[in-house]
Amino acid sequence: MALTQRLEFRQSQSLVMSPQLMQAIKLLQLSNLDLMTFVEEELECNPLLERASDVAAGAEAPTGVDQVSGDQLAEAQARDARDGAMTTYTEWGGGGSGDEDYNLEAFVASETTLSDHLAEQLSVAFTAPAQRMIGQYLIDLVDEAGYLPPDLGQAAERLGATQKDVEDVLTVLQKFDPPGVCARNLRECLAIQLRELDRYDPAMQALVEHLDLLAKRDIASLRKLCGVDDEDIADMIDELRRLSPKPGMKFGSARLQTMVPDVYVRPAPDGGWHVELNSDTLPRVLVNHTYYSKLSKKIGKDVDKSYFNDALQNATWLVRALDQRARTILKVATEIVRQQDGFFTNGVAHLRPLNLKAVAEAIQMHESTVSRVTANKYMATNRGTFELKYFFTASIPSADGGEAHSAEAVRHRIKQLIESEEPSAVLSDDAIVERLRASGIDIARRTVAKYREAMRIPSSVQRRRDNIWSTMNSRASGGTGLDE
Repeated sequence: MALTQRLEFRQSQSLVMSPQLMQAIKLLQLSNLDLMTFVEEELECNPLLERASDVAAGAEAPTGVDQVSGDQLAEAQARDARDGAMTTYTEWGGGGSGDEDYNLEAFVASETTLSDHLAEQLSVAFTAPAQRMIGQYLIDLVDEAGYLPPDLGQAAERLGATQKDVEDVLTVLQKFDPPGVCARNLRECLAIQLRELDRYDPAMQALVEHLDLLAKRDIASLRKLCGVDDEDIADMIDELRRLSPKPGMKFGSARLQTMVPDVYVRPAPDGGWHVELNSDTLPRVLVNHTYYSKLSKKIGKDVDKSYFNDALQNATWLVRALDQRARTILKVATEIVRQQDGFFTNGVAHLRPLNLKAVAEAIQMHESTVSRVTANKYMATNRGTFELKYFFTASIPSADGGEAHSAEAVRHRIKQLIESEEPSAVLSDDAIVERLRASGIDIARRTVAKYREAMRIPSSVQRRRDNIWSTMNSRASGGTGLDE
């Protein structure tokens, strides 16, 4: 078989990521704070960009500031076609045009705040969206010292959860680092730290519960209440003083930043929901067309012309990209609210199964675009402020072929069944499966066991033993020892 050379033409298609497209993608996934920082940097380095607020305030030439005209845009596009591709766009982080040059750390402080530290642990501690919602709500209430307000009753009411749901999440939060965080008062803070050290014995408990006597230096009364001698009470007081009364302060003086929502969701008069963007998080910039026109008539050097032409293109792109980013966020948020209407109306038990693909198909966008929009974007609702990605949950099929059920709603149902069980009729996992199937939820026994363990609910055997011990202790404290 002879080897020969020949020339062939093949036609193929490929997606080329232009610098404009890469920057637009990065712009979409920035948080509102990172976006503000980026826009400020662009305003400083681009002489053709102006804040809309500055333009409104200035009366010198209000008609001279506008988005670039169609003729100029066509001219710029023609020049792009001749040059092949634009290569001089201002890059994120001050460098070249590759993704590897993007440095988010250039836009945010390197010091981790207490809120960030707790949020990182929250994402690991809970997989259930409802628990994460409750946890994030509580974390947002934590002050700089690491304390929660004494009354958390509003949390359950706003989230449509039970008080026990909130208390269960709080119990986990109080095991987070730093020890003592998420306490509601000093006594609880010290008790959490002592439990962490395995030093919360009855004597130490009595000392913590009578801190008022310690403040009064009434050591004799404390010694009597704790049932210890002089040496022991002195050691206990020294140990107490080594604890941190303000565990959150270990994160330094970094200001705890209040979460700024990107979207507001409010009840509408027709019974639905009104979704709107938070205008405070939307940088408003315009292209100074008048300045560009004046300069273009005076500039003689090709280098200067190239610089200002690139500045015009950069400014035009930024104005349009910001507008597109805002429209995309609003579109995604509106679809999430439509899909999760039950949560806003009735609470966490009514979260629907929802994934990125479902939202993407509904609004005719790519799934990766929806993913970027839902990261680092927050929605203020009647039930609190949540990151958009919290509304995406797994689904469990319906036993009768109907609509699927949210995994979190199924967890909530399992919890309700166990909480309402009679002490003499503890439900096994198999019994729970049968009850769920009777209500139209098709679920395997191992899935019930997995959800139960994730919620830190003991097995039916352990719950039965706990009920027996509880009954025996109750009878012993009553002193009769007789059955009713």
